[in-house]
Amino acid sequence: MNDVFMHNSHRLPVTFTGGEGVWLFDTNGKKYLDFSSGIAVNCLGHNYPPLVKAIAGQAAKCNHVCNYYQNDTTINFAQQLVAACAPGGMKNLFLANSGAEANEAACKIARKYSLKKYGPGRHTIVTLRGSFHGRTITMLAATGQDQFHKNFGPFTEGFTYIPGGDIEALEKALDAKTVAGLLIEAVQGESGIRPQSPEFIETAARLCAERDILLMFDEIQCGLGRTGTFLAFEQYRCGGKPVKADVVTLAKSLAGGIPAGAVLAGEKAADVFEVGDHNSTFGGNPIAAAAGLVVLETVNNPAFLAEISRKGEKIMAAIRDWHHPAVREVRGRGLMIGIDIDRSAWPVLEAAIARAGEKNCGLLILSASEKTLRLLPPYIISDSEIEQGLEILKELLG
Repeated sequence: MNDVFMHNSHRLPVTFTGGEGVWLFDTNGKKYLDFSSGIAVNCLGHNYPPLVKAIAGQAAKCNHVCNYYQNDTTINFAQQLVAACAPGGMKNLFLANSGAEANEAACKIARKYSLKKYGPGRHTIVTLRGSFHGRTITMLAATGQDQFHKNFGPFTEGFTYIPGGDIEALEKALDAKTVAGLLIEAVQGESGIRPQSPEFIETAARLCAERDILLMFDEIQCGLGRTGTFLAFEQYRCGGKPVKADVVTLAKSLAGGIPAGAVLAGEKAADVFEVGDHNSTFGGNPIAAAAGLVVLETVNNPAFLAEISRKGEKIMAAIRDWHHPAVREVRGRGLMIGIDIDRSAWPVLEAAIARAGEKNCGLLILSASEKTLRLLPPYIISDSEIEQGLEILKELLG
């Protein structure tokens, strides 16, 4: 591998030069079926014509306008994104560059909301074991996985973790005297594709409302259509009504491959930030906004979202029907699927790459925990491409 890069990524031995749809091509002309979407980023695949046109068109106008001023494309994107998230209770937003940035902003909103309303001491953010919220020092503190904490302390104070699904622990942790916010993923990604139970989310929404604790959903991996609804938490209910959030964070798929992030606020949190409280030089970049408009126009469509759900069910049903001895469990929502296997996942990823050299067709899959394979195909994947990818995966499992 190229030693110009720091050794902070375990990279597989392949270098890509381009792609088309759900396919990528390497420097040797070998092709790979992409079941990873760049870890849920390339939701519309590669070289998607409307996305290419929008990016090129905006680049021909202006690349960047600093936050002293406004840009018409960014305003349009912001309006469309808030409208798309309005069913979840969102009123306005702050545009950032990444998921970690969006989550940092969310935690700042929660702490300032509580400080202004209740005074000092009510600043704790509760997150879940198995969560992943980013790699900044503060977001490492928010992440409930010890493996990410090694070597980087001391961390930002004021975070505590509880097991997902543990309602008794949730009720105890959400102390109205000390807690500002609850930050959760409706479907955890990095720890193995683990949807939260309806009972847990309903209890969380009820307790947060009763105790005036901000309910914050990290939708960075599971949002923007990935689970078959525009936002993953929209699949949950509280008291017979759809769950409403106080804060939502987005990134990954938001601009279809261009770095972008957002934190959206509901009624309680919409006016928390004041001038000077928070900002980002590249947040709301016009090229990212132009790309984001294409994603919104394509994905936020009932028929398109229904197809994501159908394709996901097709994949999960097919794998279960294998009755393969290596497969321990299959779970997920939409095109966010985890497969527990009887061995380490990484050698399977290596074999999936090596297959291109042997049969001129590799497969790009991901891991999520030591023995879990993670599938995050582009939304545009066809049924025949699904079937081809599953045939390869079954072959790889032996």
